[in-house]
Amino acid sequence: MTIIENNVRQRAEEPAPITRRTLHDEIVTRVRDMIIEGRLAPGTRIHEGQLGQALGVSRTPLREALKFLASEGLIDLVPSRGAVVRRFTEKDVRDMLEVLAALEALAGRLACIHATDEEIAELRALHEAMIAQYAARNRLEYFKLNQRIHSAFALMSRNAVLVATHDNIQARLKRIRFLGNETPEKWQSSIAEHEEMVAALERRDADALADVLARHMHNAWERIRSVI
Repeated sequence: MTIIENNVRQRAEEPAPITRRTLHDEIVTRVRDMIIEGRLAPGTRIHEGQLGQALGVSRTPLREALKFLASEGLIDLVPSRGAVVRRFTEKDVRDMLEVLAALEALAGRLACIHATDEEIAELRALHEAMIAQYAARNRLEYFKLNQRIHSAFALMSRNAVLVATHDNIQARLKRIRFLGNETPEKWQSSIAEHEEMVAALERRDADALADVLARHMHNAWERIRSVI
């Protein structure tokens, strides 16, 4: 659990859970990564037997993992067809990015008010770790850190409704957002916007942070529209 997640949980007066990586978590992560990287392409029917054999797991935990990924919006459970990797239309993606732009702009304003200095330092550390993955051209690990940073802004808003809505939409867009950094130019422009975000939060400049977060989402559409 990160400092940001821990602080939010403590302020909500919830007990800190005992964290343990389960088989369910491992399967969900592996299949999610396969979807994000395109090894399971949109519209692909997931053959439980073949996938279970490839992962070395039985059908029961695999089915539970597929149900969880369906709740994230990455998979559709279709009668008579089973699990199918979800395919989004251009309108689906644009609509979700428009909502994310508004949510993240609000999250940025609230984060400038509520974030602790410790949380801001942790966000800077996450950003530097992401830059290291960029330098290594490790797209998947870069992307995971990128998503953690966006989630951190939502968490620092201290608004539970915002966090839940943001999590739901962000989960659905994982594969699409991953495609946004396919060219060096697109990837570099995204990095520059992230640097602006962190610097604005460090200054607690609510207007600047809201502006760059919204702009980042609008630019995300331009980066991915050609690959949908």
